[in-house]
Amino acid sequence: MRVAVECKSPLLQKSLEIFLTRYLSSSKQCDILIRDEECLEDTRCFYISSASDSDLTKPFSKSQLILSLENKYQTLSRNIHKKKEEVIDIDEPLNFDILENRIDFLTQEYKENILKAVKAFYEK
Repeated sequence: MRVAVECKSPLLQKSLEIFLTRYLSSSKQCDILIRDEECLEDTRCFYISSASDSDLTKPFSKSQLILSLENKYQTLSRNIHKKKEEVIDIDEPLNFDILENRIDFLTQEYKENILKAVKAFYEK
């Protein structure tokens, strides 16, 4: 699990960095982005606030933080795995009729060109 912290509160920012030193990563390479302001577009976002709709409510302990982050990480991993399965399931069985017709056409064309070349060689 790789985590990046982007908080407006310097105190919260530093506390999270201390709590999560072994998990810290850049915001581009992270699995989870911890913020103290709500971010609706990013699924990786982990929202910490006093509000009841946050992923983790303040005040919290280090163990609560890590448990919540692990739950979020597992949820994200499951969602990614499900999306991969959906992509695999959506694929229709391959239809080789078009490919077979194209190969037949090219083979016939190749055969005709070889016969023309042989006839041209022996007619001289």
